[in-house]
Amino acid sequence: MISKIKDTATSSIQQYQKNELTKNEADKQIGASPAAIEKVNLSTRAKDIQQIRQILDQTPDIREDKVLELKRQIDSEGYRINAEKIAEKMVGESFIDLFA
Repeated sequence: MISKIKDTATSSIQQYQKNELTKNEADKQIGASPAAIEKVNLSTRAKDIQQIRQILDQTPDIREDKVLELKRQIDSEGYRINAEKIAEKMVGESFIDLFA
């Protein structure tokens, strides 16, 4: 899911940059003055995507605290697998995949 967000953000930013590059090239061909200052106006959506991407880049892929707690429970034989919860999640995810 996170990779889909990153891919969407990346493709949106790349498309925006491509459009700006094309626009700038067209301005040069028309004869825009060389002293013109280049501006980048990001849409609200592009800014939001950049913000989300920064947050995702700062978020660790592995939650070390959770891993250590699970290791401790496994070592002390206090970790119990709830097969019913696992089955519910599997079925739920299957339905989501069907309707997505």
